[in-house]
Amino acid sequence: MISVPKCLAKLPLINSSDSTQVGTLYLVATPIGNLEDITFRAVRMLKEVDLIAAEDTRHTGKLLHHFQIETPQISYHEHNAQLRIPQLIEKLKAGQTIALVSDAGMPGISDPGYGLVCACAAADIIVSPIPGPAAVVSAIAASALPSDRFTFEGFLPVKGKARTERLMQLAKEPRTMVLYESPHRLLKTLADLQTQLGGNRQVTVARELTKRYEEFWRGTVEGAIERFTTTDPRGEFTIAIAGSTAPAETLSTEDLIQQLETLISQGISPSKASRQLAQETGLSKREIYQLSLTIKPEP
Repeated sequence: MISVPKCLAKLPLINSSDSTQVGTLYLVATPIGNLEDITFRAVRMLKEVDLIAAEDTRHTGKLLHHFQIETPQISYHEHNAQLRIPQLIEKLKAGQTIALVSDAGMPGISDPGYGLVCACAAADIIVSPIPGPAAVVSAIAASALPSDRFTFEGFLPVKGKARTERLMQLAKEPRTMVLYESPHRLLKTLADLQTQLGGNRQVTVARELTKRYEEFWRGTVEGAIERFTTTDPRGEFTIAIAGSTAPAETLSTEDLIQQLETLISQGISPSKASRQLAQETGLSKREIYQLSLTIKPEP
């Protein structure tokens, strides 16, 4: 699971007035499997920029070698982001152009590119996306599940209360949901989906997207567990899950106030309590927050 820094958290940024010539950060999407999926524009930008910030320079080096790209690289990943962000901002402020790439897909999606993008936004540095492959879009498009409205959940919390609470929220989500998962955690995630969402919930399990052994398995959560218990999970997985069709729970104003009082008495702020209830009920956070303002604090 990728953990990213909170946007703008304690980063020593340079004031935008420090330089009149500012470079651009390009977010360059790279293939998620098949090298033919890279765009002409992406190849050109990787050749033209001054520097490539790569999640894994060895992995990206193979891509660059394939397309005869000789642009120098610098590592930028989860473990050195706090160190690298100020360095990259300095280079951009000096007028250099930098391409940010992840190991696969669009940088900034479920990876530490988020922190660098936030830092650039705070420093008035242009961030320009060079679009291309993305596992979430490929999976939802071929899932045969409703794609007019969907929510991308990335990687679930690995364990504990945070994982259980997230799954409980997803159980009530009416939109199609998309998750990323590794092969060694696939069965655990499917089992947890069965517990919280039910074994009959429809899913599409996409494996090795765009690669030689690309596979889409469609059926129920229960069926997916049976399939991947008898077939060893291999490769990277993207799971599309049908949204809930259960009618939304109807709560009276008195019920909402009572639940708000319970949450606030536990030390949760009215704003956070309102957000939590909005997620659980599908009601407007603003309307619930207005109700929270009517609750008198305990003496």
